[in-house]
Amino acid sequence: MFKDLFQKKRKYATIPSERLGSDANATSAERPKREIPEGLMNKCSRCGSIQYSKELEKNLKVCPSCGYHMRLNAMERIRMTMDEDSFLEYDRDLVSEDPLEFPGYATKLEQQALKSGLREAVVTGEGTIGGFPVVVAVMSFDFFTGSMGSAVGEKITRAIEAATEKRLPIIIFSTSGGARMQESILSLMQMAKTSAALARHHEQGGFYISVITDPTTGGVSASFAMLGDIIIAEPGAVFGFAGRIVIEQTIRQKLPEDFQTAEFNLQHGQLDLVVHRKELKAMLTKLIDLHSVKGGA
Repeated sequence: MFKDLFQKKRKYATIPSERLGSDANATSAERPKREIPEGLMNKCSRCGSIQYSKELEKNLKVCPSCGYHMRLNAMERIRMTMDEDSFLEYDRDLVSEDPLEFPGYATKLEQQALKSGLREAVVTGEGTIGGFPVVVAVMSFDFFTGSMGSAVGEKITRAIEAATEKRLPIIIFSTSGGARMQESILSLMQMAKTSAALARHHEQGGFYISVITDPTTGGVSASFAMLGDIIIAEPGAVFGFAGRIVIEQTIRQKLPEDFQTAEFNLQHGQLDLVVHRKELKAMLTKLIDLHSVKGGA
């Protein structure tokens, strides 16, 4: 029996030489490599798992392995949140200029538009969510890191004023690296302008929901992002005014690992809710329904 065991030959499948390329004797380094189409796969930046991009989109760009909420651009967010074919965009042609003639700024604006497919770091408009009419402003981190310049502040202010005039709720989805340094004081002035518009909206009985996504920092977090009647954040979203390194260097202390995450801020009273992306539209619908009255919100 042992003799048969050791003498028995293994069977191997042979691969025709034409399947190895033009040279059947080519080394593995010389053989042509299969090209994977760009965009076919997507790697989670948190856990490193690789997913098919189409499957990830079906899961609303939430990693099925670790639950990480990947960043969305403005149009992706609108498609996921607004009722189908209900969105009407405001101020599409309102874009940033170069008021201070900052070196290289005009060129960077053109590059950002080509890279992101957007004309500005925020898209505003009106539509319906769960059948309820609303006005929305949706920021996009992939255009100049969602930085707030004059055009961003103006578009958001106009959206708030439209909601006030039409007696509709306003929902702002925030993500930003802060004020746009290339516009200096003109950028910082948008903090006051948007906050004043929200104050008028509130005085007239308007309803405002702030949805904070990853990341939201600087002047945006210090103004309209934290002024909502209800403030919601996606799981794991990082938000605050200054970054971790700046704060640690200032106070000379080591901060907790989860510092500035949505969960940390909820625990410390900075948030009302942390809502998973799959449940966000249903939650917004419920909140608008609860706060709606005949003739408006």
